[in-house]
Amino acid sequence: MEKQEEPRVQQVHPPVTTLPLVPVKRTVVFPHTMVPLTIGRKRSIAAVEAAMNREDKALIVCTQRDANQEEPTLGDLYPVGTKAVIKQMGKSSEGHLQVLVQGVERVFLLDAVHTDPYLAVRARALPEPADTGPEVEALHRALLDLVDQLPELITIPGVSDIVAVLRAEQNPLAVAYRVVSLLNLSVDRLQKLLEQNTQVEVLREVYAALSHEVQVLKLRHQIASQAKAEIDKSQREYFLRQQLKEIQQELGELEGEHEESDVALLKKRIEEADLPELVKTEALKEVKRLSKLPPAAPDHQVIRNYLELVLELPWNTMTEDNLDLAHVRKVLDEDHYGIQDVKERILEHLAVLKLNPSAKAPILCLVGPPGVGKTSLGQSIARALGRKFERISLGGLHDEAELRGHRRTYVGAMPGRIIQALRRAGAKNPVLMLDEVDKVGRDFRGDPASALLEILDPAQNSTFRDNYLDLPFDLSRVMFITTANTLETIARPLLDRMEVIRLPGYSLQEKIEIAKRYLWPRRMAEAGLTEQHVRLEDDVIPYIINRYTREAGVRQLEQMLGRLTRKVALRLTEASEPPKEPIVISKEDLQHWLGTERFMPEEARKELPIGVATGLAWTETGGEVLYVESTLLPGGSDLTITGHVGDVMQESAYAARSYLWSRAEAMGLDISLFKRNGIHIHIPEGAIPKDGPSAGVTMATALASALLRVPVRSDTAMTGEISLSGLVLPVGGIKEKLLAAHRAGIRRIILPKANQKDIQEVPEEVRKDLQLLFVETIDEVLDLALAKEGAQADRSPEESVGAGVSSS
Repeated sequence: MEKQEEPRVQQVHPPVTTLPLVPVKRTVVFPHTMVPLTIGRKRSIAAVEAAMNREDKALIVCTQRDANQEEPTLGDLYPVGTKAVIKQMGKSSEGHLQVLVQGVERVFLLDAVHTDPYLAVRARALPEPADTGPEVEALHRALLDLVDQLPELITIPGVSDIVAVLRAEQNPLAVAYRVVSLLNLSVDRLQKLLEQNTQVEVLREVYAALSHEVQVLKLRHQIASQAKAEIDKSQREYFLRQQLKEIQQELGELEGEHEESDVALLKKRIEEADLPELVKTEALKEVKRLSKLPPAAPDHQVIRNYLELVLELPWNTMTEDNLDLAHVRKVLDEDHYGIQDVKERILEHLAVLKLNPSAKAPILCLVGPPGVGKTSLGQSIARALGRKFERISLGGLHDEAELRGHRRTYVGAMPGRIIQALRRAGAKNPVLMLDEVDKVGRDFRGDPASALLEILDPAQNSTFRDNYLDLPFDLSRVMFITTANTLETIARPLLDRMEVIRLPGYSLQEKIEIAKRYLWPRRMAEAGLTEQHVRLEDDVIPYIINRYTREAGVRQLEQMLGRLTRKVALRLTEASEPPKEPIVISKEDLQHWLGTERFMPEEARKELPIGVATGLAWTETGGEVLYVESTLLPGGSDLTITGHVGDVMQESAYAARSYLWSRAEAMGLDISLFKRNGIHIHIPEGAIPKDGPSAGVTMATALASALLRVPVRSDTAMTGEISLSGLVLPVGGIKEKLLAAHRAGIRRIILPKANQKDIQEVPEEVRKDLQLLFVETIDEVLDLALAKEGAQADRSPEESVGAGVSSS
């Protein structure tokens, strides 16, 4: 056990007590004073907790000889400390203890009882100095006279209250101990005061220190009055502090060497950082400006935050790409089923990087319906390449400053989202996903899409300037991936900078595979279930897809599987004992687990009335089967179109009527039908907005059926744009439309001949079930679609092009 040598001045020994000890740095606690302490070391926290468990909440506070010692022993402490009582205790957000202690009496440390989990010592109380006499009284009054001058010299709030408390105190020693807490004395001088055994010595030392402080304060006021006419308020406060330091240094009051200032540390960090030469030059200029500003100046914190951003940005930091193509292919296949086009595009870029490491990253735009895996694909790409991943959502973004940042002249200015994402990533070559680029807004605050023109242009973004940063930052190494549901709302110049990769909807078989490989295992793991708890029969997932979801992607499917796992988890937790066999779910049980079926299976109409034709449409959520109805209105003359259709679709209807009117004689129509009858075209689901040219052939067929009084074949659907001269022009979304027809049970499809190349995107199992008829004119469409004699038979086998595909 460590043991201290007891001073010889003690002759009558008070009782010895054993208390927990808290060592402190650079401060001394005196009796009769209240002192706040921040406790962060593990042993000190344990000592405070031990004291809180005592009835009197007492502990010993003792000062370390060496402030750099993190685990001091008894020999590292001054021999005289202070017994104190804990008055308040709280916890800070960093996990430190905030303790308010009141000094009770001085104690002499005898020896250590134990050091773990905290330092506990045996200590003997030292008698309080009690000498009296004229000198004590004189020093007491002189000390109070100096205290009375403090309110005029110190602008600290509450100093008048402190003076009033000191005036009311009758104990000279208590006055001296409280006054010394206001002075900036060294630890050695404070400890020497604590160890004094006479009031005369304590009062004499405190009076000398306070007298010196009052003289310095008076000199500061004199300096302030002389410089008042030339220096504004904030600068005056700064220079006064500097002059006070010089005065204190001349008088020998400052202890030791000054620590490096924040400005010096910033300058050192900038000089040592790996920054481009231009950036380093500008940063050092800002440091020079900062050094001339007082800490209270408004611009001080603005410049400091700016320099911190400059130091945190990855100007030259890059992660190393994993160029093992086999590994990348494996990771992409593990995370996503299908979408071979996207995977091949990533592998192509990696192959280029292997041959040319300085090649610029591509700007990919993933376009497809919701739930097809566009956003999650970005994370897979980053994982495969070994790059950092950051995602920025652009949906509803209106303010251009969100991307470019605000100029530092504004209050609360911040860098833009691009620079903030790079700071978070810590590398200049992350995978940066710009989500929902088609939903960027535009108003009086600017046009974010225009800001993206520079960000997404490899020829310009190597010197991208954020308004806040105002320094060129190289974005050419960033791999940008944007996502969108449609290209229609994206500005053409912006779209021109991106390589569009379409992610169309999934077929039934693809959804089944995705659910089995990814969705069901993920939902099982999230619910804490295993195959020992629940098992699905093979026909359950197809049934959920057909009866509970109607989407191009798989988001609703995952939600339904999640609902299923949650209900299973609820049953298992409510059961009195764990089931011995797994719960088996069949499609007959789904109504019990998931409720009433949300959708009836899409089936083609068995018979179509005269004037009705089956069309195929593309929407942001995938393909849809669309029935176009038309009828003649005797006595009318106008063309009426209903069903919430857009301008383009209305124009297609007018073009269809005009073509049929111009071809009436060739088609065997009485031209007076057009003069004697109005025409009404309606497209059901009237609450849903519809537009686009691809319903042109459908409306022309429905009109021809109404005029010729011949029904349209119910097993046939069609899509295509028409021209006034009778040509059938190509349209988009072929894959989605064919998938929708396949779901509805329609197997005979009429398509524009120019779209023949697009059928390769359709899954092989779907393509085999369809009979695809390619046409070039409206006459061919009518010949194939109308159920009249001579049009019922399908094309001859000699005209077939591939499995299930016919060509006109």
